[in-house]
Amino acid sequence: MPDSEPRAAAPRVYLIAAHPDWSESRVNRLLLEAARQVPHVKVRDLYGAYPDYDIDASREQSLAQAADLLVLLHPIQWYAMPALMKLWCDEVLAYGWAYGPGGTALTGKDVWLVASTGGPEASYHPQGYNRYFFDAFLPPYEQTATLCGMRFLPPLLLHGAHRASHADIEAHVGVFQQRLASYPDWPELEDLGACPVVDVPTTDRPLPDPHTEA
Repeated sequence: MPDSEPRAAAPRVYLIAAHPDWSESRVNRLLLEAARQVPHVKVRDLYGAYPDYDIDASREQSLAQAADLLVLLHPIQWYAMPALMKLWCDEVLAYGWAYGPGGTALTGKDVWLVASTGGPEASYHPQGYNRYFFDAFLPPYEQTATLCGMRFLPPLLLHGAHRASHADIEAHVGVFQQRLASYPDWPELEDLGACPVVDVPTTDRPLPDPHTEA
């Protein structure tokens, strides 16, 4: 019998989850539990790992750099990510590491936003109380990915999480888990181009303080 073709290594996924109170979560808690059942997914509960907000940036950089796909899992709070996930971005996605001269550690990776909103989809409309379609709140995520040389994949969203039925939540969790397990074999990825190359001139950064120790 001829030797079989060598199997490609499973893609490495680093899922970064943030919820200030998991006991109050109807959706994200179940998504987190589902992710932990997928073999090649490394899960980080930010509020569990860093309750004092003292993020180990070096450790997080190692985990992010080792992954093929970064997943951001969180509820939308005031039209953005929770505070600790924002701090993760501030401290981990450093100049000279994730972007700027020499900042190529994440180049070529994918980013997937998995988020829930309290308001229903109809509220994200020019005639709704949120006044904009939800896509209007995505540019900070997209541009962060682009600046770091990563592809921003189509998000997985669940609107109206406060009133979603158990059946709808269960179906959503099933889709999420299936997508995690099947990455990168998603049909829509074939139509996504490579991430554009973004140059950040050194002149756009402050000069180093000569009185600061190296």
